[in-house]
Amino acid sequence: MDIDKNIDTVVDYLLNTDNVSVLTGAGISAESGISTFRDPDGLWSKFNPQELASIDGFMSNPELVWSWYQYRVNIVNNSIPNPGHYALAEFQNLIKNFSLITQNVDGLHQRAGSKNVVELHGSIVRNKCFDCNKIHTSKIVEHNKISNCIYCNGKIRPDVVWFGEILPRHEIELAQIYAENSKVYFSVGTSAEVYPAADLPLIAKRNGAKLIEINPNDTQLTSFVDVKINLNSGIALPLILEKYKEKKGI
Repeated sequence: MDIDKNIDTVVDYLLNTDNVSVLTGAGISAESGISTFRDPDGLWSKFNPQELASIDGFMSNPELVWSWYQYRVNIVNNSIPNPGHYALAEFQNLIKNFSLITQNVDGLHQRAGSKNVVELHGSIVRNKCFDCNKIHTSKIVEHNKISNCIYCNGKIRPDVVWFGEILPRHEIELAQIYAENSKVYFSVGTSAEVYPAADLPLIAKRNGAKLIEINPNDTQLTSFVDVKINLNSGIALPLILEKYKEKKGI
């Protein structure tokens, strides 16, 4: 089917349910200028990820890890949400049971207006203590050097999930519940290669959801979806939103 027909099909799915979940990945952030970890020109091409995004790396060279993350925070702070982010935020106001789950750590969904975002991999704009896990605000943390926890004197680290760490239990359990109960499930800009997040669309599919993939590239998920839209999310999501509102008479 062509793109227009695919969008019409997706809109028909949405018009017949009030229970929708969306999983977003690095692709939607890339459209805001934040490099993906798999992009040949992305941040991972410049550094060894095992040195910069792992407990071992932090233990052996916390200053290097901290400096690199502050470099990334600066990129995030100088980026803005794109039309895809804003479309999802508006959908949340239009659909009764709308859940947004993201693998991204940049907080762009929240800046676009989305609420109750399930952050599977944490947030780069938050920090926490390496030892006691207390969250620290940016007002406490000095961005040009690593700081110590005001509660236990442990080192402050980014509140993100590193290699070798498990995903936060509450977030992954909530994401699984949403997948099991969704009637329509979107996979947006994700490579479908990072587990356990990559299982979520398939959980939704097994439980009867219509599965939509929005990605200009094919992924491991593509052969399982009901509808594939080969566009960037910043183009596809506003088109779906516009057609949805038109048919709803909004």
